[in-house]
Amino acid sequence: QGSDGELKVEKDVASDTESKVDTGVPEVPVPADDTPEVLNKALSGLSSRWKNWWVRGILTLAMISFFFFIIYLGPMVLMMIIKCFQEIITIGYSVYHSYHLPWFRTLSWYFLLCVNYFFYGETVTDYFFTLVQREEPLRILSKYHRFISFALYLTGFCMFVLSLVKKHYRLQFYMFGWTHVTLLIVVTQSHLIIHNLFEGMIWFIVPISCVICNDIMAYMFGFFFGRTPLIKLSPKKTWEGFIGGFFSTIVFGIMLSYVMAGWRYFVCPVEFNNDSNSFQVDCEPSELFQLQDYALPSILESVTGWTTVRLYPFQIHSIALSSFASIVGPFGGFFASGFKRAFKIKDFANTIPGHGGIMDRFDCQYLMATFVNVYIASFIRGPNPSKVIQQLLALRVDQQLHIFNSLKAHLTEKGLLPALEEAAA
Repeated sequence: QGSDGELKVEKDVASDTESKVDTGVPEVPVPADDTPEVLNKALSGLSSRWKNWWVRGILTLAMISFFFFIIYLGPMVLMMIIKCFQEIITIGYSVYHSYHLPWFRTLSWYFLLCVNYFFYGETVTDYFFTLVQREEPLRILSKYHRFISFALYLTGFCMFVLSLVKKHYRLQFYMFGWTHVTLLIVVTQSHLIIHNLFEGMIWFIVPISCVICNDIMAYMFGFFFGRTPLIKLSPKKTWEGFIGGFFSTIVFGIMLSYVMAGWRYFVCPVEFNNDSNSFQVDCEPSELFQLQDYALPSILESVTGWTTVRLYPFQIHSIALSSFASIVGPFGGFFASGFKRAFKIKDFANTIPGHGGIMDRFDCQYLMATFVNVYIASFIRGPNPSKVIQQLLALRVDQQLHIFNSLKAHLTEKGLLPALEEAAA
């Protein structure tokens, strides 16, 4: 019986090995030219190189305008995230749809729903604790949030097991991994973008603008001066474009930070106001967004003739953000290029003529979002007194009294309590 069982396992493995997944990845059909007819007619007399230049340029201006429109309306990142996820899942479906695997797309979207519920539920509870505690349904969802998230995921996991089809086990597990890697890349990074937004619009706009600036300026410098190839994954990328984009982005980041740091709407975090029962963006700007004098190094002093320069501290931080957007950010694009080459496709989709899909434009942004979130947590964010107070008010009365007595004893030991009582009197 043991040898028969081993023989059966070997036959199943052999049948899996002989399946189409190991004969090479089927090539996804390349979409036809999606350039609008109006642009095709207007640019018909140009060479393909200059036609591509104008198409990309016009659509870039349109996307920048749309980007500012989104900022005007407020955070709408989730819409972009759903579109990015749809583009990647569609690639998997286009490649493997001939196998007629059951529930692939249904389960992919279901897992997207589960992961979004888990991440954004945590964010709402963290940033809007007072609002959550006031509403009974929200309080229940917040209290049992992780259990509900786990139950939802477990349901999808069982559905996947029930959908397994003989002779396609390996392929289905490939697609299961495909979906989860996509969720890791797309949803996790989008969650970090939302976190950055809650810290203040400037932490979203400046980094994403630096990536856009670097992409544009690297293309410009590469188009006019590019001679030396940068990386084999993207043959059109050049060292001239990479270096030119770096310095341009540094200057752009400093200038944009100076303009935005003076506006409370951009620098204040999003908070829930209990009195007005609404969300607001209004605060007293921190030292990070207040002009300060900085002494210039002797070399710069001899060149400019200035002894000091007046800057916002955030402008100094913007140099780190710009540097990351210029040096490491492009590797997100290189990663996406390798991904597309692996599946023999030119773009993730044809949503934007001359640029591809939304994911083609956001490939560098996700690395940037992670860096900004880590940067804020490491060098910027400190303990938030308002959140501590909110958590204390949610405790039982005896627990609040215990914390009060502990704090009182600590302040008395430090010699601060008598001075505070005299000041209050």
